[in-house]
Amino acid sequence: MSLWQFTLTDAPASPVIGSQHPDLASNKFGFEGGCVVKEAGVYHLFTAEMAGDPFWVKMRLAHWSSPDARTWRRIGTLYETDGSLTPGDTRFSLWAPMAIFNADEDRWNLFYIAYTPGQGEREGLHMHGKIWRAVSATPGRSGIGGPYRDVGIILQPDAHSQPWEGQQGTDSFFPWQAGGKWYAFYGSHQHWPVGNWPVGLAEAPRLAGPWTRCAGLNPSPIEPVFIENPLVTKVGTHYVAVYDNCAPGDTYIPEGRHGGYSVSADGIHWPKGGNLELQPESGPAQWSEDLRTPLGLIPEDDGTFTVLYTAKVRGENFWALGLARLHRSR
Repeated sequence: MSLWQFTLTDAPASPVIGSQHPDLASNKFGFEGGCVVKEAGVYHLFTAEMAGDPFWVKMRLAHWSSPDARTWRRIGTLYETDGSLTPGDTRFSLWAPMAIFNADEDRWNLFYIAYTPGQGEREGLHMHGKIWRAVSATPGRSGIGGPYRDVGIILQPDAHSQPWEGQQGTDSFFPWQAGGKWYAFYGSHQHWPVGNWPVGLAEAPRLAGPWTRCAGLNPSPIEPVFIENPLVTKVGTHYVAVYDNCAPGDTYIPEGRHGGYSVSADGIHWPKGGNLELQPESGPAQWSEDLRTPLGLIPEDDGTFTVLYTAKVRGENFWALGLARLHRSR
């Protein structure tokens, strides 16, 4: 486990985007997954909105922005599903939008996951996940808002899938540069018989690909039972991954205060992770009954870090956006 330690220094008493936010655009169940990017002093949230019924089927990928990580406005919808459960539909449910600037193209890229609906008792709702790459139609770093155009699938279940991968396919894809290459974590899960939720590494010479699964490094040892949506930030000479983990046990158990983190010396080899406190043990700022997905670790000018995350509000069927400020010691 890393010797780095993060201490929670600030946590608002309520979500920064909650169920009463005026810009929800009829988002019924809230948010899960995605990323937050700070560009030219502005925070940009790319997230999956669990917009309506059926739950986890009627989905939107949305873009929000904020000048201070506390006051948010919805910019627009990037992609949307119609809520149909049509057998064989390879894009019935969309998740985990990740925005990465591609200097080779001078354009922002957006990676996201598209699923096919499962059928039968031994298949989960989300099957055969495929990772799509989209490119902003607007060049330069100012084109972060898109619009985005799909250019193709860069990773999916195929003859190169590794034995640890399951029926869920490939998911939670986030790229970063290390050692002269691009790397990315991708996840998977076996619905039947029920397996763990691990992640592995893929690599590519360029962000656009071609992407191949890494040999000898997968699945990652970061978490033995459950890890989803890992995002990586380079801090100094090290790399820090933040992600969704779970309470100790042999399956996913809801827990309302922590995410996970791991620190790598080279961005390729990752040690077992630890808990990242994002809500205090008690008091009004402990409003979550299930903390789901950290959306990135953002270094600030004063040496602190900002983490936005999604979490289920206690007593509500709504997953809100929370904020935490962290201080690092070593």
